[in-house]
Amino acid sequence: MDAHTLQSLGAVPAYWMVFPFVLLLLLIAVAPLGIPHFWEKFYAHIAVALGLFTAGYYVVQLQRVEPLLHTAREYFSFISMVAALYVVSGGILIRTKGEATPAVNSLYLFLGALLANLFGTTGASMLLIRPWIRMNRYRITSLHVVFFIFLVSNVGGALTPIGDPPLFLGFLKGVPFWWMLEQCWKPWLLTVGMILGVFYVLDLVNFRRASANVREEKTSHETWHLDGLWNLLLAFGVVSAALLPFGFRELAMLAAALVSWWTTPKRVHEANHFDFAPIREVAWLFIGIFLTMLPALELLGVSADSLGLHSPLQFFWCTGALSGVLDNAPTYLAFLAAGFGVAGLNLDKDMGQFLLQQTQLLRAVSMGAVFFGAMTYIGNGPNFMVKKIAEQQRVSTPSFMGYVLRFSLPVLLPVFAIIGLLCFSKWSVF
Repeated sequence: MDAHTLQSLGAVPAYWMVFPFVLLLLLIAVAPLGIPHFWEKFYAHIAVALGLFTAGYYVVQLQRVEPLLHTAREYFSFISMVAALYVVSGGILIRTKGEATPAVNSLYLFLGALLANLFGTTGASMLLIRPWIRMNRYRITSLHVVFFIFLVSNVGGALTPIGDPPLFLGFLKGVPFWWMLEQCWKPWLLTVGMILGVFYVLDLVNFRRASANVREEKTSHETWHLDGLWNLLLAFGVVSAALLPFGFRELAMLAAALVSWWTTPKRVHEANHFDFAPIREVAWLFIGIFLTMLPALELLGVSADSLGLHSPLQFFWCTGALSGVLDNAPTYLAFLAAGFGVAGLNLDKDMGQFLLQQTQLLRAVSMGAVFFGAMTYIGNGPNFMVKKIAEQQRVSTPSFMGYVLRFSLPVLLPVFAIIGLLCFSKWSVF
């Protein structure tokens, strides 16, 4: 149902039903630090309980089952892709030779950002995070994990519909495949460049702290080595399967994961420290996240066209702010629909006219949805997976609030403010 139909039928969830989602976010943020043993033992029970509470409200109070079925489909698609790419990437062993200097690291992240447009942010993240950890292991800190999430797991995938789910939804609605590349490559390049510039300075300090003797000791015996190359073909198959209809898509992805698991030598899995703990935690937590955020998404859909938004800059910030804590794909659709309402057009019929009249508005919604996914661990699917893989490899990662307060607010917010001014204000140059 669309927003107007929900309102006319009185089927809009109550505002207090956002509380389970907020509570789950707070627990994810503070429980691992405040009550770590309790959280480690009961996180799955808590996530499922809050999700079932929301589901019960929809069944008993609203008497609506279809949103739950739709959410179940979305979750199944999400976890199928993430799990398949996790297993397949675990069968690829890449060893590098020599020091991971700040220049080498910056080049790696830039290439990862480009690759995100071919394999998607999830695919690129799962393929590149283990080599990234391995090449920096003698001096790796949370800095390396966070900036990998910024660039490879989020901002990088803003140029093609393959890159990030919101853009794929736009493609399905009629946005041409190469439209984002043609319209957004300059702000994309500037955004990536500014984030890389901050990273280079911070990584240079980190590099100089590691003594030359330690660097030599850790890297002198290394050689270039690649094992499990066939898994790259399986990874490409998983990403390509996203174009298949529901059901066939998930079966193809899970089949690729099984083939990878059966054919990958044990030595590769052991070298990658591969086990199923990270994907298991993501699977349980995101059951709760997908269900509890349903009322928030529906309330957003109902109120998006009444928020008084008019300028592209407003759409950029509002789409981005909510994409940082909600699923950015439906957030993108909600604000895109609001943009069509502002223009007096129909989302399902008038995309061609909208592209001509409201280019800046579409750019604002698109970049806001993709870029701001980097603001939190749950802003985009691969963010939390990268965190879990890093922790599995015994790499220090910031807490939920540490990520936001130490990195995304001081680094990303100023970058996005500059992009907003240069792209969507009266001083725009792009």
